[in-house]
Amino acid sequence: MTHDPDRFVTVMRAVAYEKFGDADVLEVRDLPEPHIGPDTVVVKVVAAGVNPVDYKIREGYLQGLIDVDLPAIPGWDVAGVVEKVGLDTPELQAGDEVYAYARKDVVSGGTLAEYVAVPVRTAALKPASLSFEEAAAVPLAGLTALQSVRRAGVAEGSTVLVHAAAGGVGSFAVQLAVHAGARVVGTASERNHDYVRSLGAEPVAYGEGLVERARALAPEGFDVILDYVGGDAIDTAAALLKEGGHIASITDARARDELGGSYVWVRPDADDLADLTRLIEAGAVTVEIAEVFDLEKAAEAHRAVETGHTRGKVVVRVG
Repeated sequence: MTHDPDRFVTVMRAVAYEKFGDADVLEVRDLPEPHIGPDTVVVKVVAAGVNPVDYKIREGYLQGLIDVDLPAIPGWDVAGVVEKVGLDTPELQAGDEVYAYARKDVVSGGTLAEYVAVPVRTAALKPASLSFEEAAAVPLAGLTALQSVRRAGVAEGSTVLVHAAAGGVGSFAVQLAVHAGARVVGTASERNHDYVRSLGAEPVAYGEGLVERARALAPEGFDVILDYVGGDAIDTAAALLKEGGHIASITDARARDELGGSYVWVRPDADDLADLTRLIEAGAVTVEIAEVFDLEKAAEAHRAVETGHTRGKVVVRVG
């Protein structure tokens, strides 16, 4: 953080983009430090997670659903230290180590910056057992998994199929379903089958013949299908769900509109994040980091996520 004598404002290093486009539009620049609000805290960012939604917003795919105020600093996942507290934020104090799914109504002042204003309703104390990089990998993916597992009614004795079980969201969902007492089958590429087994699931390969392979593991079908990939996952769902079973998808509204299930858009929730903290501290949930990039390499981090083939989460180290 530096002081700009020409503008009489305190500025910080941040990654931002002036127009929609590919990862080349991202650049490191000096921007004003965020203002404190009555129900926000300013967090000194140590690490920020990168998620598929970040590049989709950057490319303009979500225009009409999410407003973007350019120049925009991307990023919703953050782990860091509270620098300043607002007028009405009794939950947190300066010096607290926190993490958050710091989504706001408008994409503008995101987490790929030295400082970020975080609504207190989105933040929780960071799990002490995790590094800042590991903690930054949790919020969006972990909350998506937790909320979809709950929405789908996963319970002890359920037979659950998790699509994209080795991915950022899927790996959390497998662990949460196993912790709930479910039997879990997870789709993944063959190179990730050992990893899926390590999470407590039985792996099954993607692609042609999936229905037959999955039915061989669960001849009566699945009580719950959790879709984190879309496409063929929805196309095969009717053949794999038990009668009365439930599908929850984060990618395809057909799960709700055609199959009577749920379409889940993750919500920031400090209480849910605190629940994840307790599960992490109890050893029920672990975090897989695919790769950590420095702030100056944020464009490369976005490109890594765009491949769709990372195991676990991509993180940017800031402080």
